[in-house]
Amino acid sequence: MTVLTDLTVAQIRDGVRDGAFSAREVAEAFNAAVAGAKALNAYIVETPDHALAAADAADKARGEGALKPLSGVPIGMKDLFATAGVQTTAASHMLEGFVPPYDATVAAKLFEAGAGMLGKLNLDQFAMGSSNETSYFGNVVSPWRRNDGGNAALAPGGSSGGSSAAIAARLCPAATGTDTGGSIRQPAAFTGISGIKPTYGRCSRWGIVAFASSLDQAGPMARDVRDCAILLETMSGFDPKDATSLDLPVPNWEKLLSADLTGKKIGIPKEYRVEGMPAEIEALWEKGIALVKDAGAEVVSVSLPHTSYALATYYIIAPAEASSNLARYDGVRYGLRDLPDGANLQDMYAATRAEGFGPEVKRRILIGTYVLSAGYYDAYYTKAQRVRALIARDFEQAFEQCDLLLTPTAPSAAFALGEKNADPLAMYLNDVFTVPASLAGLPAMSVPAGLDEKGLPLGLQIIGRPLDEQGVLDAGLAIEQRAGFAARPEQWW
Repeated sequence: MTVLTDLTVAQIRDGVRDGAFSAREVAEAFNAAVAGAKALNAYIVETPDHALAAADAADKARGEGALKPLSGVPIGMKDLFATAGVQTTAASHMLEGFVPPYDATVAAKLFEAGAGMLGKLNLDQFAMGSSNETSYFGNVVSPWRRNDGGNAALAPGGSSGGSSAAIAARLCPAATGTDTGGSIRQPAAFTGISGIKPTYGRCSRWGIVAFASSLDQAGPMARDVRDCAILLETMSGFDPKDATSLDLPVPNWEKLLSADLTGKKIGIPKEYRVEGMPAEIEALWEKGIALVKDAGAEVVSVSLPHTSYALATYYIIAPAEASSNLARYDGVRYGLRDLPDGANLQDMYAATRAEGFGPEVKRRILIGTYVLSAGYYDAYYTKAQRVRALIARDFEQAFEQCDLLLTPTAPSAAFALGEKNADPLAMYLNDVFTVPASLAGLPAMSVPAGLDEKGLPLGLQIIGRPLDEQGVLDAGLAIEQRAGFAARPEQWW
């Protein structure tokens, strides 16, 4: 008997179309799975009625021969996307209780394509974090456990940790994510799923709570590469409400998928072999090289000489933009207002921001405000923008020698919750392999390719030229098919 929550997006779409099961049966199965997984804390808000309404519409549309691309497919929505009539918090006390009267463009596109929503997924507060431990609504717990007898609760990655945990635990077949410095790819690697950050501008940012505007980009997360292609087609496209949106046609990525890499050159950036890289990450990378060779690709060594400056550059630019974006949360226009007795306007600003923001958000606002301040702007922010240009030029020169780049996604498997809380720099190092592509605005994807010695998933990252999502997806499919990753967490929740 088919377990409906084990099905992929493509299998659900096709099964509803062929009448193998009804969309309502699918929605009810996932609603029950969500309701029974409180221990993971993946969802901040559950919306079973939304999923059922979309399912009933899909079943009616099937009878009328008018199915849409995602009819019958329920998804999870990262709680960074505005959803009409449903609380949108960015996992922050600052926005607790905020109910937008509109949908983010990406959410609207998914709903118009027939998708239902199972709920709003937990994340690091304002998408700031690499472990999903900064949410005001509590930590998300990874469904994975180490096989060494340890019972420590593990991080699902961040900031899209609610999305990754929910997909890995079969609480939704796919979900939206956002990626500023690796927030789709790193959690995908930690939980054994796939996720793609498209070229900056492919997906509208309108209606997404802003973190760092020149870096933020929406993308899909799912169990496999095909599902990512299906969702990305729906999420992409020009939006006149977003000044950075690309006015370009959206390719049919799913139809064009090919795992044959004959004629492709895959670059291996030598600077990504960082000092102290764990042997199992090195071994995974070598395995990935063998897999793309088996798919017909030629492997070449390339250089990205400014890679070592990427993380420092990112942690100047991203906090600078965050300090500017988050200035709007002052108790006047959005969400929380703390107005102590006898307080003046300045007192209200201070009290609201002190109570509304968590420690990590405050840390980044302070860093950002400092690097933008008079006297330090040129020394830090202007210099970081110059280095960002050099990093982008590195990629341009590398792509003169190859079509795609292959790297590990993260420097380790998932770590235990609380393990790195005391050292923000150690936490920031989780993004060491993902940040450079974000600074350059390039499409990049993580696919699961193996397990570490404790049975936890490890991911490989493919980076492509601007707008070459097809090349990235094809290489991801080639690795996925040859790696044969089929591991899944045992249900303990």
